[in-house]
Amino acid sequence: MTTAAPLHLTLGHSPDPDDAFMFYGMANYKFDLGGYDFTHTLQDIETLNRRALNGELATTAISIHAYPYVADKYAMMSCGSSMGDGYGPMVVAKKPMSIDDLRGKTIAIPGTMTTAFLALQLILGNAGEAFQYKTTMFDEIPKAVANGEVDAGLLIHEGQLTYQTLGLHLIVDTGIWWQEKTGLPLPLGGNVIRKDLGAKVCQDVTNLIRKSIQYSLDHRDEAVKYALQFGRDLDNQLADKFVGMYVNHWTLDYGERGRAAITRLLDEGAKAGIVPAVPKIEFITAQAI
Repeated sequence: MTTAAPLHLTLGHSPDPDDAFMFYGMANYKFDLGGYDFTHTLQDIETLNRRALNGELATTAISIHAYPYVADKYAMMSCGSSMGDGYGPMVVAKKPMSIDDLRGKTIAIPGTMTTAFLALQLILGNAGEAFQYKTTMFDEIPKAVANGEVDAGLLIHEGQLTYQTLGLHLIVDTGIWWQEKTGLPLPLGGNVIRKDLGAKVCQDVTNLIRKSIQYSLDHRDEAVKYALQFGRDLDNQLADKFVGMYVNHWTLDYGERGRAAITRLLDEGAKAGIVPAVPKIEFITAQAI
């Protein structure tokens, strides 16, 4: 009796500690993948956003900001999200200033499709009008600010934990701003899967990703050790803290409150003319397996 060949799928995610932690179980075959096999494609989130526009990857992490542009091709998984629950991307500068002081300034951003950029525009007003921006690789932004190449920088990933080592000052935390405005977490990133794969594959893969997240949470020490190799300038303690910020109960399944947060963010973005309106966000709810 022959065994059916596994179904090979591309899986895109960022080369960052939180994503590495999340996919530890799948990437290292810590459990049965149920007839699937994955090619892990590690690229920065802005590159993954751009690739999703063309439907290049079967399943991938994207910025929530990018979803209106790919909603025709991809459904949103209820697991694998990054929710800023009272924290989020940060705007920093060389000297203290107010939010109003940022208007008219040039701010380094990690990409025009990142949720950080969407949140920044909701705070300050539309880019190009309320402020100028310079697209910069996310891990180069702190130094660009410290060297005076830009007036301020919009930090994502581990830069949120290390910016003070360069003597930079926090101007606004977008996650705090959003929570004060809405009472909701700031939905930064999520996993999506291409709808043309069919309902069964979409559900199976969503379930596997949830299982991988649960495996890492259940085997935290070994998963953090694995994730540490993807953390720039992070020691074990900081890597564990960073992972805890973005891989937690929200990541297993963000539930109704998470769906409300995503819907509200995209509605606010559409009202501000930043993103197209999405008539209906298609969610796939993960099931424990």
